[in-house]
Amino acid sequence: MHAERLMLQTDAEGNLEGLPKLPANQRVEAVLLFLDAWDENPKQRRPPPELKGCVRRSAESFEPSMSDDEAEASLERTVRQIGGDPEAFR
Repeated sequence: MHAERLMLQTDAEGNLEGLPKLPANQRVEAVLLFLDAWDENPKQRRPPPELKGCVRRSAESFEPSMSDDEAEASLERTVRQIGGDPEAFR
C-alpha cells in the first residue's frame, strides 16, 4: 500500500482541481476530509521553550549492540546455517 497526501480545492461547481495522473488499472481508496479553514502556511511544531538545552545529541551516545568480533561470528554462523550445517543451529 502506498499513501500520498494531497491538498486539493474545488472549483465553483464543486469539481476537484489539480487531480494527479493515477496509475492505470489500480484500485484507489480515497478518504475526504473537508476543512473549515485553509491554512496556506501551516505552523511548524516546536518543543516548549522550557525544554531548550535539556537534550543533547551526540554521535557517541549510541553504542553498537555487539562488538565487531561478535558481529563477524554471527555472520559466519548465518552463512553456515544457510549452507545447511546442523551444528550452526545449536
